Amino acid sequence: MWKNIRKICLLTPIAILLGSCWELDQEVLDGVTQEEVNNSTNPVLIEVLKASAYSRIVGSWGGHNSIWSIYEVSSDEMVIPQKGADWQDGGEWLRMHRHQWNPTEGSFNNSWEYCFRAIGEINNLIVGYPDIESLTSELKVLRALVYLWLIDGFGNVPIIDETTVDGSPANNSREEVFAFIESTILDNLDLLPKEGNKYAVNYYTAQSILAKLYLNAEVYTGTPRWADAEAAADVVINSGNYSLASNYFANFATRNDGSPENILTLPYDENNAGGFNIGQMTLHYLSQETFDLQEQPWNGYSSLEEFYNSYEDDDVRKDNFLVGPQFSSNGNRLLDVSAEPNDPDGPPLTFTPEINQLAPNALRQSGARVGKFEFAPGAGQHLSNDYPLIRLGDIILIKAEAAFRQGKTNDALAAINQIRERSEVAPFTSLTADDIYNERGREMFAEASRRSDMIRFGKWNQPWWEKGQSEPFRMLFPIPLEQLTSNLNLTQNPGY
Repeated sequence: MWKNIRKICLLTPIAILLGSCWELDQEVLDGVTQEEVNNSTNPVLIEVLKASAYSRIVGSWGGHNSIWSIYEVSSDEMVIPQKGADWQDGGEWLRMHRHQWNPTEGSFNNSWEYCFRAIGEINNLIVGYPDIESLTSELKVLRALVYLWLIDGFGNVPIIDETTVDGSPANNSREEVFAFIESTILDNLDLLPKEGNKYAVNYYTAQSILAKLYLNAEVYTGTPRWADAEAAADVVINSGNYSLASNYFANFATRNDGSPENILTLPYDENNAGGFNIGQMTLHYLSQETFDLQEQPWNGYSSLEEFYNSYEDDDVRKDNFLVGPQFSSNGNRLLDVSAEPNDPDGPPLTFTPEINQLAPNALRQSGARVGKFEFAPGAGQHLSNDYPLIRLGDIILIKAEAAFRQGKTNDALAAINQIRERSEVAPFTSLTADDIYNERGREMFAEASRRSDMIRFGKWNQPWWEKGQSEPFRMLFPIPLEQLTSNLNLTQNPGY
């Protein structure tokens, strides 16, 4: 029978680097020896072994003040306005919006530690169970996904794998990290299953990661890889394993595990796997009465008005946002008795796309709120929606862009118009780079891709609302000061 009896603590040099050892409570078969575990092909046992790596990925991805936050608030998609003392937070989120951040921001260190703790856990599992090929190949590709986030955000980061013995490794160049991600996936690709659930890496997940890597190859290495991006996307699209959900919002519903579109998701659960709390992050305090939430929201994240207005009125995806008059669950108009005297809507709670100012006195009701993910009635602080890290809609848009950049406009149009048809807007009859950029924005809102898109399309350094021209070096985040202090072999990214 199964029982919770085993605690593993592998004291490897890399574990020491990441903070002593990790401890994993897991189920094992009664009477199974260590040798039998190491040589096991029992799929149930293998699932148990890799569970800790995936739980670390689920972790804080969907929560405030970590990697999702820095990707979103540094882009032109979202902002956290300061409403008097609310969301002052030492000015961190104002600096994030204005591209004036510094290496001491707590969110950067949280993001760094989120990634490298996941990498450390993966490496320890590979060291502990090197002979389970199906386990190690999957974990190596999962590690490559984490490095994709690191190369995108921080660029020049240490490559730490299961063979690393240096407890204070130096940075590798962005080009070296790119090569490591690519070779890891290619070396393990054919060892991965072509079937499986949406909660584990498979062959098509790996191809999707390659497509995303190659899409940004020119940014990461200086050399474009458009044909490779298209080829990897085509493998996923033509597999027959995935299809666009007829209802766009089915991908983000509380019960979205049946989505035919989602390729790799984080299985959040309000009771057993917390950490996804976008409702708390974006909704007004009184929205608790709209959704009968167990806890009061924080009234923070909003969309920029210009981004909200990039949607056509008949685009079904405009429901990515909550705007207009707000009501309680029983239909009563909500009244914000603390509304500012200069709010033109007065006490009746009304979400307006226009935000009067970024700081220090943004209006409590201003800003379109993030409504893309369903808020289940009666939900607690954490949602149970599975978060789609990779879905077919993105892969189709990668196909469209990669084809367009190779001059294959008809192929690009055919791909992008699949997305527009689902969104109930007219198909494009011609195509420009800005058309693709804007369509990616509308489709991928709140999925942590806008920052990468802005950099790739040359938009990142441009001014936008309450933000001036960005310094070119800010296309990379700084290595967190806390990491530089603890590891003197690390070198700060240029400009900081």
